[in-house]
Order: sequence, then C-alpha cells, then structure tokens
Amino acid sequence: MRRMCGGWMTMLAVGAVLAGLAGCKPSDAVKQAQVIGNGTKDAAPPAVAPIVPLDQATEGMVSGTVHFAGKAPERVKIDMSMDPVCSMMGGDNYSEQYVVADGKLANVYVYIKSGPPAAMMAGGPTPAPVVMDQVGCKYVPHVVAVTRGGSVEFRNSDGTMHNIHTMPTAEGAHAVDISQGAKGAPQVKQFNQVETMIPVRCNNHPWMNAFINVSATPFFAVTDKDGHFGISGLPAGTYTIVAVHEKMGEQVMTVTVDAHKTVKADFSFSSK
Repeated sequence: MRRMCGGWMTMLAVGAVLAGLAGCKPSDAVKQAQVIGNGTKDAAPPAVAPIVPLDQATEGMVSGTVHFAGKAPERVKIDMSMDPVCSMMGGDNYSEQYVVADGKLANVYVYIKSGPPAAMMAGGPTPAPVVMDQVGCKYVPHVVAVTRGGSVEFRNSDGTMHNIHTMPTAEGAHAVDISQGAKGAPQVKQFNQVETMIPVRCNNHPWMNAFINVSATPFFAVTDKDGHFGISGLPAGTYTIVAVHEKMGEQVMTVTVDAHKTVKADFSFSSK
C-alpha cells in the first residue's frame, strides 16, 4: 500500500510540473523576466543588440565641418585665485563654451542617430578607454565620446586635488563622483547608458567643466580645433546624423552614403 501511495504521489508531482511547463509560454517567461529586471535596483545594463560584422566592400564615410555664423562670443578669462596652485601653474585659462577659429566651431559632438540595421547593430573589439585629463586646472579634452559600454580614464596631471562629478540624466545611469589627489592614480569608469553632453564638474574648482557623450554605435566624432570631423566605416545607406553643442543645442541632417565614397555634411550654428 505504501508503494502504491508513493507511486501515485510521484505521478501527481510529475504531472503538476508538466502542466506548469505546458501553461508557461515563452512569451510569458520573457515578460516575467522583464518585470523582475526593471524592478531590481541591481538590474544588469540594458541588453545590447547582437553584433553584426560589417562588409568592408559596402563601407563609405561622412566628413564635414561645423561652422559658426556671425561673431562668436568672447571667451572669458577665468579667475583661479581661489587655488594658489592653479594660479601658479595653470597659466591663462579661458571659458570653453564657444571655441571658434576662423568661423569653425570646435567641441561639437557628431553622431549617427539612425541608419541601416547593419550600421546600428555594428560592433567590434572593446576600444581602449578615452582619456580625460586635468591639466592647468581644466579638463582636457573639453568634450569626449565613447561607445556604449566603453570607458573613460580620468587622470590628474596637476599638483592639486581635483574632483570628477558627472551628472547624467538617462534612466539607469549612475553618476561618477570621485576625488583625485595631486598627480594621483588614474581612475577608469564605464558608461553604459546612451546620452549626449553629460556634464562633468569639479566640486573643488567651480570653473572646471567638460562633457561626456555615450553613443549607441561606434559611429561618432568630436570636431577638432578647425571644426572638422570624419566618421568612417559606414555601410552604404541613408543616415540621420546629429551635431550637438553644449550651449546651442543640436542640428539634424540626412545623408546618403555610397560604398567607397565620402559624403559631405556641413553644419552651421549661431548663438542667436
């Protein structure tokens, strides 16, 4: 009798498991996982689309210059007397909101917002961290960009203590707030949420500011001192390309890239 009861109980247990599996559709399981992930503080970063290898035979390039129309605002000389070390070693320090030379605008972040699936799902080896140094009591460079999941290496080449305080607004993004002693060891931080122009500030020196951009794809650039940029390795197709400035906002353009050719994309900003 005990054996029969045990056998019936085993069969009932197996039947319950099978019934549960039969009643749980794959789509239901996915929905449950999404709810759990969104409701957990330590949830993993958003999943990145599968990497698609690019066909070099179809690749082209976008190249251009960002212009500034009219007279650029005067760059303001910064008073650094609150920190004697900055005053002695920094030399002249000027605001970097508008860096214009011969009508060309530096520090503009240019990125691909949309385009063919081959480009939007492109990937490759993890690049080395982008360096943002603190030199002469200012961040150098003033504007940097990384691919989602990439890192920034923060350095302090000055003989005074600095602070790196990022202020992201993207959902799920975490702020960086670290201090570095004089000529302290570099610190590397990863950025997993796509966002443009994340402010970087120094809690010790209020005039210090910079910006970090996080791109969904490896296709982006920051204009140099001559306002120039180039984005290469783009699969042929039509793209939406965006240029973003810290004070003047963004401009959008549509371009069509052909294999082994360079399409021109010039932007023009104005402070008015």
